[in-house]
Amino acid sequence: MTRYLIAPSILSADFAQLGNEVSHVITAGADIIHFDVMDNHYVPNLTVGPMVCSAIRPMVKVPIDVHLMVKPVDSMVTAFAKAGADIISFHAEASEHIDRTLQLIHDNGCKAGLAFNPATPLGYIEHVIDKLDLILIMSVNPGFGGQSFIPHALEKIATVRKMIDASGRDILLEVDGGIKTDNIALVAQAGADTFVSGSAIFNSPDYTATIQAMRAQLKTVS
Repeated sequence: MTRYLIAPSILSADFAQLGNEVSHVITAGADIIHFDVMDNHYVPNLTVGPMVCSAIRPMVKVPIDVHLMVKPVDSMVTAFAKAGADIISFHAEASEHIDRTLQLIHDNGCKAGLAFNPATPLGYIEHVIDKLDLILIMSVNPGFGGQSFIPHALEKIATVRKMIDASGRDILLEVDGGIKTDNIALVAQAGADTFVSGSAIFNSPDYTATIQAMRAQLKTVS
């Protein structure tokens, strides 16, 4: 039976109360804390760096999943590993040598993920699947929270699920962008097992109720 993981994205949290927000959402049932890193270069926004990750690490007993939307990427891998990341994902276009970057993540003691924008081809996967612990499918164009889910992502998710199953490896299939209570089951049906949700959780009046509602929807997936 598939274990589904909910990963609230702090991109939508109240940054004036970030420590409390992280503690609150974990108490509400989060499995993972998703940490969006944007550089205003690879994507058109600027968010947070390793110091913020280091600051919240003592408050977080669940894995911290760092999604690097930066270019170049390798120096940030080392910095976030030292700051306490458990999983580090990056975009294929942001690395000159994808295999080397994946190895760098592992050498720093973290699990490694490769992220795909809506228009990025999946061909990279077949060459590095032996080094992947997570594959991240973006269901919005990265850079801003609160966007609507791109339906075409469902086809990509289904394709990646087949690739993972054929590999026989234990690889998380994560989806990020527009995930909310009324579409999470559809995304799971396509093959995802890990769900990044920012505004749907952090903009809700009751984090626990929202996460429970998501889990209730996931139980309907056959």
